[in-house]
Amino acid sequence: MARLNRLKQFDAYAKTLDEFRVKTSAGAAVTLASAAIILLLLIGEFMDYRSVHVESSLVVDSGRKGKMAIQIDITYPKIPCYVLTLDVMDVAGEHQTDISHSVFKVQLAPDGTEIKSEKTHKLGGSEVDPKKMDENYCGSCFGALKPESGCCNTCDDVRQAYARTNWAFKDPGSIEQCVREGYTDMVKEQAGQGCRIHGSLQVNKVAGNFHFAPGRSFQQASMHVHDIHPYLENGLDFTHKINHLSFGEKVPNVHNPLDGVSYEGADGLYMFQYYVKVVGTKYQYLNKPPVDTNQYSVTQFSRNLRPEGHIHGQGGLPGVFFNFDISPMLVIQVEERKPFTSFLTGVCAIIGGIFTVASILDSFIWRAEKSIRKKMEVGKLH
Repeated sequence: MARLNRLKQFDAYAKTLDEFRVKTSAGAAVTLASAAIILLLLIGEFMDYRSVHVESSLVVDSGRKGKMAIQIDITYPKIPCYVLTLDVMDVAGEHQTDISHSVFKVQLAPDGTEIKSEKTHKLGGSEVDPKKMDENYCGSCFGALKPESGCCNTCDDVRQAYARTNWAFKDPGSIEQCVREGYTDMVKEQAGQGCRIHGSLQVNKVAGNFHFAPGRSFQQASMHVHDIHPYLENGLDFTHKINHLSFGEKVPNVHNPLDGVSYEGADGLYMFQYYVKVVGTKYQYLNKPPVDTNQYSVTQFSRNLRPEGHIHGQGGLPGVFFNFDISPMLVIQVEERKPFTSFLTGVCAIIGGIFTVASILDSFIWRAEKSIRKKMEVGKLH
């Protein structure tokens, strides 16, 4: 018993007798208000504890080898699909011309609606299947460089042979294969149409560019050249809308600044250039494997290659160019959640802080009431 009495000396919360406690209506109001505030703050603290926060850090990117995926979805409302060619070039010397894998184009009516589903086909593919020919048939390449097979059996074969020879593909009406496949009819049918191009590209993770330009591309004196002569007569309007452009897999909190960007009134020979700075990003989920992706910033520039009053115009190729460069830095984004001990600390701080403030407020109200009552008793309060 003596030890227990000595232990009582350490009680920091000395109790008062119930007979000396005075309960007031003001104290009850303060208590109820404090309880409501505590409840609201505890709900907010719990939601904050359960929510996921993303912490970012920046380090030097030491693993820049390999490939990078580019997701594209771009609409050209005033250029037919057969005119557009998609090429990729990079500083490593790799060229991908007239890309036809994993990239599709959809014909658009003048009002912007998509034409029948069968009109959706791979970029660079022929819209009209050639008629069945004799198995011994070997089409002429009309003096152009022949492919390995030695034969140009389709209109597309002839176009590629012309490109290899650096010839312009000017008169498809005089080429047997194009007449047989109805190439001229296809051109007339698509007059006034637009084109939506969507899909994905695999490129080296080095500086380079991909571009949409008219006509087939070929190399001439170590230069990348497009055969645009057949399309200059009717003019080109590179009005476009970038529905989506991303470098890598989509992750939370990464915004693609070119999504939804559009440019109108590009009638003439316009060159649009988007300079994209790609920054590697590693996103570490809370409960999933990490994802390696990219985010980017962009600046843009455009010019008319044939300004009003200039017949010959300025040097350049009409089209839409995306020039990308790879940053040497890597952004690491990590999903985190507050530890349970932090949640408990917050709960204790809320309860203790509110009760302390409420106690001070109640004491102030009690003293004010006592002072007012005393003055009323002696008749000093009027």
